[in-house]
Amino acid sequence: MPDSLTVAPTSEPRRVRAPDGSLLTPPSGWALLPPGDAGLTRRVKAAGPSWMVVEKKGRKVFSRGIWAPEAHITAARAELEAERATPAYARRRASDQARREREQAEYEVDFANAVLRFLAFAPAFDAQAKRLAVAVTALSAPVGSGTVARTERIPLERRAEAAVIAWLRHQTTGYDDMRIARVKGARREARRELAELSRALLDVHRRDVPHTAATCPLCRALENLQRPR
Repeated sequence: MPDSLTVAPTSEPRRVRAPDGSLLTPPSGWALLPPGDAGLTRRVKAAGPSWMVVEKKGRKVFSRGIWAPEAHITAARAELEAERATPAYARRRASDQARREREQAEYEVDFANAVLRFLAFAPAFDAQAKRLAVAVTALSAPVGSGTVARTERIPLERRAEAAVIAWLRHQTTGYDDMRIARVKGARREARRELAELSRALLDVHRRDVPHTAATCPLCRALENLQRPR
């Protein structure tokens, strides 16, 4: 049996499914290290044989931990805890945190500016454009938000566009209350139709022609954001 395997969980705590479909039981003396500490996981994998447990749900893959010799887990954890207790580690952590916060702040500014470029509202609706850019950025840009704004697979401008359309879908349409048939492609088609409505709504604000805010879904949504809760 190979030293390293990627296996799937089963309903039995000490049984996993191998890539070929067979059921396996971790060797005696092995333990399951839960996910969550990437540094510890790396050290355990580097120490010797291990089985990575992953579960696929739809298009997403989730880690369920790693099976490895319990002695390796114990030794790696003790070594890592000792390292993390040093002043040098604390300084490095503080420096890394400051760098991440700086990078995040810079990304939020870049993302908000990309949103404004996509909106391209007329001067009469400049205030609405700024409020919308702030709202979309606050929802989409945070680390771990899981939104399209955090993906690097598409350019920033397309991320901004997709994030705006998603925000409008939830804030200015009845999408959240829609009953969509459980048929392949039905939800995608519903989103496509709502996206066309959202783009038409944006176009209204790209023309320097005043309109009644009380009847405008976007203006109402932005007004609701400003009301105290």
